[in-house]
Amino acid sequence: MSLHPTLQPYADAWTHSIEAISELVQHLVEADWNRRTPCPAWSVRDVVSHVIGLDSEMLGDPRPIHTLPRDLFHVTTDHQRYMEMQVDVRRHHTAPEMTAELEYMVIRRNRQLRNESRDPGTKVRGPLGTELTLEESMRRHAFDVWVHEQDLRTALGRPGNLDSPGAHVARDVLLDALPDVVAVKAQAPRSSAVVFDVHGPVEFLRTVRVDIQGRGTLETVPALGPAATLSLDWETYVRLACGRVSPTAAGDRVKQEGDPDLTAAILRHFAVTP
Repeated sequence: MSLHPTLQPYADAWTHSIEAISELVQHLVEADWNRRTPCPAWSVRDVVSHVIGLDSEMLGDPRPIHTLPRDLFHVTTDHQRYMEMQVDVRRHHTAPEMTAELEYMVIRRNRQLRNESRDPGTKVRGPLGTELTLEESMRRHAFDVWVHEQDLRTALGRPGNLDSPGAHVARDVLLDALPDVVAVKAQAPRSSAVVFDVHGPVEFLRTVRVDIQGRGTLETVPALGPAATLSLDWETYVRLACGRVSPTAAGDRVKQEGDPDLTAAILRHFAVTP
């Protein structure tokens, strides 16, 4: 394979997750495709449609020419409208049509990855005409597909892969967002620290330190006398950070110590996915 070593972990994570998704939906009856998922307003069919759409755009396929209905009240932003297009265009597809398109897309993407020889810094097209590096594009994509695998597992009652390659990519993506959550959105006091203690299939202890200028940085060194500490399991961390559950609904799974106003503000702004 000619894939750059920097990109290989993201290709491996995508492969693991997409194969899991294919296995999950392969033999679903029609009614199961309409089950609600934790992804707001989306069914199993919608999530799989979204995954197909993401990968078709990674392949460089043209986006569908389609007009969204006016009664999609969960669609309120340009980003949501962009993402909804690939979903709504498949809303009336049958189960065989969905699995066939998914399988064909996986074949094409595997071929693309086998032949990928571009440098990780190569600029590629992103959502809404944005531009980003190939490395960041593949990283985000591996994260997205793993999160949607978890959406499907929750909807279908088939838990698993919380410690898969995609889970470790998700950990790094979500940790990158923590300083902004704590220092900017939650407005943690300057010269303070907030500790996150996560246990379960993926475990980590991280500290967000806020300096005198109000900038947050992520550290692996535990803080002495932090302003707040949040302890929770990995699955709850993911569901909160991806907006799959509200802080109120997950309250009994998060142990909070320190400043209650600060912990409440952090949890209120914890969701970082669009």
